[in-house]
Amino acid sequence: MTAHTESQYNKLRIMLLIAGIVLIAANLRPALTAVGPLIGSIKADMGLSNGMAGLLTTLPLLAFALFSPLAPRLGARFGNERSLFAGLIILIAGLFWRSTGSSIALYGGTILLGLGIAIGNVLLPGLIKEKFPKKVGMMTSVYSTALSISAAIASGVSIPLTQGLNLSWQGALATWSALAILAVIVWLPQLRSASRAVGQQQAQSSGGQLWRSPLAWQVTLFMGLQSFAFYCSVAWLPEILQNNGMSVSAAGWMLSIVQFISLPATILTPMLAARFANQRALAMIVGVLFVFGFTGLLLDETNDWIYLWLVLLGTGQGAGISLALTLIVMRAANVRQAAELSGMAQSIGYLLAAIGPILIGTLFDLTHSWWLPLLTLVVSGALLAVIGLGAGRNRYV
Repeated sequence: MTAHTESQYNKLRIMLLIAGIVLIAANLRPALTAVGPLIGSIKADMGLSNGMAGLLTTLPLLAFALFSPLAPRLGARFGNERSLFAGLIILIAGLFWRSTGSSIALYGGTILLGLGIAIGNVLLPGLIKEKFPKKVGMMTSVYSTALSISAAIASGVSIPLTQGLNLSWQGALATWSALAILAVIVWLPQLRSASRAVGQQQAQSSGGQLWRSPLAWQVTLFMGLQSFAFYCSVAWLPEILQNNGMSVSAAGWMLSIVQFISLPATILTPMLAARFANQRALAMIVGVLFVFGFTGLLLDETNDWIYLWLVLLGTGQGAGISLALTLIVMRAANVRQAAELSGMAQSIGYLLAAIGPILIGTLFDLTHSWWLPLLTLVVSGALLAVIGLGAGRNRYV
């Protein structure tokens, strides 16, 4: 092989790797965000109560919390590449099973696809640390942007898929298996390099010491608190706006606007984080954005300044998730540690995310007012800013 041919081969290999990372990231949210717009059809067809329908969004988060600590062990034993491949296969199986029509399949498939997504959630940051150690900010930006865009698109096209293509809700949900199958095909070349990384990852394991590290807990709580704020917003923002006099359709559009507002911050934050000696200022800004955004919703009972609050919340959400993922990579000293920290942060983080909407809804039921729920979210933003000062330090866990 000539030098020129080898150079071309290496470029192609890197392009396929980046394409694979993008496609895996693009599969980590559509299976979840496509459900919300179809929940009415699912309830009517399956005869579900509101509580049982709510499990369709809560179960994947609980699956993330339960399975995330196990994913680093899979990566260490079989290699990140093979484990991510297995995660995609599990995701495809869950997507198809969920769409077969029975109640058991609906909930069993939801848990199964949650397991597949958990593997991708945890192992992708470690893979980026391994493959692109000098371009962590740029690649985390690529990864988190693909994740956010696919989530927004999936929530936006669910109804058009059922109406425009005359699909049932089962068909609309099963459609996303095509994206996962494409990811499997593009990822196949990466399986050849998996065996070379396994021994290295096993040798670099930090054991159980990570759970005793204050810095690891700060990164974990930063991930958890921004997830708490995000999923509470997704669950209750339309209800809050309707309570202030906004129509149902307009309130739904406001939630979509927040997701698209978040994209610039999602793209830029990891690249900014990579340029700074530490990320404390960025973490503080994320917390402050949430504080002011939720305070605005609390005080502005007539929605006069609603677009300002949406900009603040959307920017905070986009910067929050991408900075959390960046901190996982930057605070880890090696590939295996990045996977373990990712498992720890996402396990606790998604547990808080699962608790959040239930807590906010319970507070509203108890008080019949959004004052205390929104005040709780303001406090969570303030805690995020304080925790970020520790998580943003230029140290390894």
